[in-house]
Amino acid sequence: MAINKPEAWTSFDVVNRLRRLTGIRKVGHAGTLDPFATGVLLVCFAGATKEVDRLMELDKEYAAVIDLGKQTDTDDVTGKVIRERPYDDVTRDAVEEKLASYRGEFYQTPPAFSAVKLKGQRLYKLARRGEAVEAPPRRVRIYELDIEAFSPPEVVLRIVCSRGTYIRALARDVGLELGCGAFVRRLCRTRVGPYRIEQALQLADVERDFCR
Repeated sequence: MAINKPEAWTSFDVVNRLRRLTGIRKVGHAGTLDPFATGVLLVCFAGATKEVDRLMELDKEYAAVIDLGKQTDTDDVTGKVIRERPYDDVTRDAVEEKLASYRGEFYQTPPAFSAVKLKGQRLYKLARRGEAVEAPPRRVRIYELDIEAFSPPEVVLRIVCSRGTYIRALARDVGLELGCGAFVRRLCRTRVGPYRIEQALQLADVERDFCR
């Protein structure tokens, strides 16, 4: 089942809600979305949970709104601003030049606030305790990376990428290269493999159908 995850819900919130609605205890999802993000979340029930690993390998497409001029500790809109820099002289061509190096395969360092495990613990738990940690870079691939709109401080990007790619980390790294900082203001996963957001079910509709 493809669900359009609502903003402010964790992926586990969605799974937990569907578990209660359906009465099926064995429920899993194929690829975590950050709470502030929306879009396609693939949810598997009962025996179909065996397909989770395969589904997680599918390429993913995102629409992201990036803000220039600020860096946050989470690399997204939910975090604390830790640095501000002028962005007035940043041009579309300059952003395009930086993005070009991220098309293809490269090593990316996950955000400090992420679900990646380090020595058996989630990074975000260590970060919340104030511990300075950094996960080892891992190989990811971006197949397509396009500027859809440029209206500083906002830059709208369309990204098609592999499993494990962090759009927050992409914004962070591009912002650092531009010298002004950047973070993700809005993020929507528009596709996972053949599963598109246009066909995804609204959680409110699923709840209404089960509560009739």
